[in-house]
Amino acid sequence: MTTFMTILGIIVFVVGLLFSIAWHELGHLSTAKLFGIRVPQYMVGFGPTIFSRKKGETEYGIKAIPFGGYIRMIGMFPPGDDGALRKRSTSPFRGMIEDARAAAFEELQPGDEKRLFYTRKPWKRVIVMFAGPFMNLILAVVIFLGVLLTFGVNTTTTTVSSVSECVIQASARTDKCTEGAKDSPAKAAGMRPGDKIVAFNGEPVAEWDELQADIRDTIGPATLTVERDGQRKMLHADLVENQVAKFDGRGGYVEGEYVTTGFLGFTPASGIVEQSFPQAVDRMGDMMVSGVEALIDLPSKIPDLWDATFGNAEREQDSPMGVVGAARVGGEVFSLDIPPEQRVATMLFLVAGFNLSLFLFNMLPLLPLDGGHMAGALWESVRRNVARVFRRPDPGPFDVARLMPVAYVVAGVFVCFTLLVLIADVVNPVRLAG
Repeated sequence: MTTFMTILGIIVFVVGLLFSIAWHELGHLSTAKLFGIRVPQYMVGFGPTIFSRKKGETEYGIKAIPFGGYIRMIGMFPPGDDGALRKRSTSPFRGMIEDARAAAFEELQPGDEKRLFYTRKPWKRVIVMFAGPFMNLILAVVIFLGVLLTFGVNTTTTTVSSVSECVIQASARTDKCTEGAKDSPAKAAGMRPGDKIVAFNGEPVAEWDELQADIRDTIGPATLTVERDGQRKMLHADLVENQVAKFDGRGGYVEGEYVTTGFLGFTPASGIVEQSFPQAVDRMGDMMVSGVEALIDLPSKIPDLWDATFGNAEREQDSPMGVVGAARVGGEVFSLDIPPEQRVATMLFLVAGFNLSLFLFNMLPLLPLDGGHMAGALWESVRRNVARVFRRPDPGPFDVARLMPVAYVVAGVFVCFTLLVLIADVVNPVRLAG
């Protein structure tokens, strides 16, 4: 049964992946057609074509390797300075440029002169290229909000799970009391597992982050209002100064870093809690920030990823993960011994996270990513507006094809990184449970 559920989880993730890719390319396709650009192909996947059907002027199909997708637009790059396609140069860099320019004019038909991508105004080209990643962002937001508002999320609550017996510094990495250790303020106050803290010093508290901040800011006497067996009780505690784990501001702790703050001495319980709309939006904002930070930190994680792949190092939980690794995690999700609705919610979060990553990655202003084409269109708009202000001749369209050598370097780096992540996902995968 576990094997079946694992395979089912992988299949469900792959279906979600294919839908995300198709949804991304639909953004490009719909806006390109809206602005009159001819689109000969709309494909989900790479490699050999499994299925295709031509409708109107566009061929729609699915390819064998579900690691991406594309639409082909006529005239992605302008012709050379003389207005014509040049013969291939012996220079490798020039050859890249001319090959890209020639590919942009493949399948050129009579009447296409007014339907070329590069002839559209810069703002229209920006919309066409932005529409793809924007569709991923929309899908991520809809899934995240839908799960948070209807199902909820595993959240640390203000309910007491356990009470510390004594005051122990976090750096000790033990819960055993040493001889002569003082009772924890929570124990001395009579706090019990199952108590729900609803107020701190008379001020209502509903979320753990708020209660945690109040506790850490207090050293000395404090009054706690708890719900116990359907009744409210007042507990009086004398909080002490103690070394605790440093809070990262997003519901977690910074590994190996500590701060000295007020200490009460209990462990909060966690559970699935439905989020209000403001809470869901706030969590979405945290996810966006975390996604941007993860993208910025990506290069710094490559050495550890290499050691985990070809050395004896452990694979970190926040290690970069590719499609294979994500599919594997999807399989693990469906095989977990948790309620079915929680499996579905976790899988949806996984797909939403993948879409958020697609959005952020494609917004990088580098060719061959969508952000690179957007940057080229914006630069063209700046050049033309500056020329207009200073009454200079129109410089014409910016030839993004000149950046193709850079695009090949970026693509090469991306391919190498993808291969490294793929090998790591096979030999030393990220696992949900240790």
